[in-house]
Amino acid sequence: MQVTLGFSSCPNDTFIFDALLHGKIDTEGLTFIPVIEDVESLNKKAQNAQLDITKLSYHAFAHLTHLYKLLNSGSALGFGVGPLLIRNEHTSTRAYEHMTIGIPGELTTANFLLSLAMPNAKNKKVMVFSEIENALLNGEIDLGLIIHENRFTYQDKGLVKVLDLGEFWESKYQSAIPLGGIVVNRKFDLDTQKKIDRVLRKSVEYAFANPKSSYDFVRQHSQEMSEEVMYKHIDLYVNKYSVNLGVEGRKAIYKLFDTAVSLNITPPYELDFILEEQ
Repeated sequence: MQVTLGFSSCPNDTFIFDALLHGKIDTEGLTFIPVIEDVESLNKKAQNAQLDITKLSYHAFAHLTHLYKLLNSGSALGFGVGPLLIRNEHTSTRAYEHMTIGIPGELTTANFLLSLAMPNAKNKKVMVFSEIENALLNGEIDLGLIIHENRFTYQDKGLVKVLDLGEFWESKYQSAIPLGGIVVNRKFDLDTQKKIDRVLRKSVEYAFANPKSSYDFVRQHSQEMSEEVMYKHIDLYVNKYSVNLGVEGRKAIYKLFDTAVSLNITPPYELDFILEEQ
């Protein structure tokens, strides 16, 4: 059975999907067809349920629980992993509500967190996440909301942190921050959904047990990233929650969803949006 699988080119995604894509584990008769795009493009494809399985920002997923269910494996979720708001060294932030802020997508969890921390910041410019640092340096934007590997490189370019939105969330809600998860289309029957979840977990566990096995695949898609940054990225975003959400991970996701609903940012969600544990 062939199924489409959407994920980003970021090292945490290529690291966890390498084994199931390249025959290193038993995929139980499933063949995965990769669709590799940036996270906001995947968020938009999911609005029309275009993919069978996909990486999805939790903010986007909060709008789409009627179309997809969350798998227990594969999530980017934790403490100290949140997006950062950054600026040029000489840019003041005293009137941030009037500044142009580069964001990596309207439906990203990063933008959701920015809306919580700075509700009056309305002048946002949607950009590909990898272009935000240069846009700051060129004066195209005043502030930049960065995700992924950019948190390891912004200081090298003379940029400085304004706010760690992960720390903001953690201090306010005493909860890990859910960034992105892997979801499966509700068109599949429950047995198939569980099979996909099992195979994904095996792929993540294989990656942990054989961390160098995925090197060529990760390197292929990591563009000009140094090997040091590549592995820092993996170490930060791939953790115990990537193997299995567990009770703590589920609580964190419900906290984010309930907060978004209470603020009328997202609609009420389907109660069975997380696949039952096996």
